[in-house]
Amino acid sequence: MRVLITGAAGFLGSHLCDRFLAEGHEVVGMDNLLTGNTDNIAHLAGRPDFKFIKYDVTNFIYVEGPLDAILHFASPASPIDYLMYPIQTLKVGSLGTHNTLGVAKEKGARFLLASTSEVYGDPLVHPQTEDYVGNVDAIGPRGVYDEAKRFAEAITMAYHRAHNIDTRIVRIFNTYGPRMRLDDGRVVPNFIGQALRGEPLTVYGDGSQTRSFCYVSDLIEGIYRLLVCDFNDPVNIGNPTEMSIFELAHVINTMTDNPAGIVYQEGLRIKGDPQTRQPDITRARTLLNWTPEIDLSTGLEKTIRYFKDRV
Repeated sequence: MRVLITGAAGFLGSHLCDRFLAEGHEVVGMDNLLTGNTDNIAHLAGRPDFKFIKYDVTNFIYVEGPLDAILHFASPASPIDYLMYPIQTLKVGSLGTHNTLGVAKEKGARFLLASTSEVYGDPLVHPQTEDYVGNVDAIGPRGVYDEAKRFAEAITMAYHRAHNIDTRIVRIFNTYGPRMRLDDGRVVPNFIGQALRGEPLTVYGDGSQTRSFCYVSDLIEGIYRLLVCDFNDPVNIGNPTEMSIFELAHVINTMTDNPAGIVYQEGLRIKGDPQTRQPDITRARTLLNWTPEIDLSTGLEKTIRYFKDRV
């Protein structure tokens, strides 16, 4: 295949580029580098099967030649990023999705949207299944990301129904691994960075809020299987093993031999921050024969090793 990957210089986009190239496909990567970094794809420079285009997908997109698939991963994804770039986040979820769907329509390409567990908001159902419609504060600070992704899902399904575009939607749960930024603002790089500097780990609130952490290679495998399967409705991809933020802090301190412990800071949680997050992956298991294989300790060991050279 020849595929277009937007957000190609980001954390997930760069790993997708690697996977599709490893499978023998040709990749066109596109990124405006708002939150992405060309260091993530520097190892691909000069390859005849990889082309990088610096471009903002909220503008009209032109790609020369045929495309078999488009994977739309362009978007700020961490709270620090989308709170800093709220308008850009809304635009890439709306205009960017519209434009990439237009390319899919023009090229007759399959389209895969990177959505998020944040479409469930602060859930009242646990664990979260794909048929749960969510509990989202549209006008809260997190709404710029949550609603951008909800709109992106809506227009993706509209193009599927109105224009018969062959679409896929992946709802991504908390993912971690190499190529995350230390200043990303998400809990895993935050904790690892503090631990490697010998600082106490900052836990917002009492640390009882829960997350389910999926290592990046497991996520990429699930996304690849979703693209090549025949299913149009959303699919959760994530690790269903749930743990509290306090438990994660303890694990990371132990793995890094950090004696500084934990400090609790009230009032730092962003309004609307979900108290629980756990995917129901029955659909992924059934349709894709997919289940995560990397346990937390193995994934964290790989991630800590990556960050040691960057602290």
